Amino acid sequence: MKSAGKTHLAGRGGSVLILSLWALLLLSAAIFAWLKFIDQGIDLSNQRNQGLTATAYAHSGVMVALNPGVTTLTPLMHQRFGTDQGYEVHMTGEGGRLNLNWLFAPAESPDPAKLALFQRYLQRRGLNLEQQQRLTDCILDWLSTSNIKHLNGAEEDANYHPPHRDQFLSVGELALVKGSGPLVSQAGWQDDFTIYTSPGLIDLQSASRRILQSLPGVGDPNIDNFMRIRQGPDGIDGTADDHLFANVTEALSYLGVSGAQAQMLSQFVYVENPMSTVHIKSIGHCGKIDRSVEVVAKKMGMQPIILSWKEL
Repeated sequence: MKSAGKTHLAGRGGSVLILSLWALLLLSAAIFAWLKFIDQGIDLSNQRNQGLTATAYAHSGVMVALNPGVTTLTPLMHQRFGTDQGYEVHMTGEGGRLNLNWLFAPAESPDPAKLALFQRYLQRRGLNLEQQQRLTDCILDWLSTSNIKHLNGAEEDANYHPPHRDQFLSVGELALVKGSGPLVSQAGWQDDFTIYTSPGLIDLQSASRRILQSLPGVGDPNIDNFMRIRQGPDGIDGTADDHLFANVTEALSYLGVSGAQAQMLSQFVYVENPMSTVHIKSIGHCGKIDRSVEVVAKKMGMQPIILSWKEL
């Protein structure tokens, strides 16, 4: 009987030991999980703080760029604080983009030369002839104050309501137009358009390669040469080493255009120097976190006018 009792007690002791070890294991796992949660919380808090700091730097860059006396040559456009904090600002003319309202006004009787320019742009974006004509006519129907449907266009129906107001109120509105899918499904399409410039001509000092390719009679080799000269040694627009064109004649000469062709192109282009309506992109850095702010503004007089503000 004593032997059996001892065996029973030993069994109970073994069970208690196993339970104790199991409880200790669970406690250890809970402690490790808690420590990991705390560590993740600290990392998340640090990332949030770095994000706020990066955003503040981006805002600082915008404020610098908005100063009436600041140009792309101003050293304050690029600032570093320590090894991993600071901001960099790129400022270009908003006039380098295609002004939607300039291209299609007046919608009742648009300029065929401007429509052809827009269709050359669409061709560079990969749209075929049918898609080009479809989108062009749908835009005219969207803007026109009449209900007369263009050949390839689209007028009012149960699920489609063109505003017929003769102008776009935003670049994003283009995505609402029927036939715009082949264009607006592409990345970066909004970067090629504006509604903020006046009168709307294309600024050769700021136009992108794709916009330059939309101009009639201008080939890619001349555009390559033009971009190389305009961007300077760093190959980036809106920086201190850019070549600033004195006038349209000089800019067109670098595009290989002169004489009658230059006269013809002059209806589409100009050179804005100094820039009045500017596109500012400011990137703030803190550690591994970047934050960007894009602003369109008129820099006229001592008080700039903010036309658009977008945080990325």
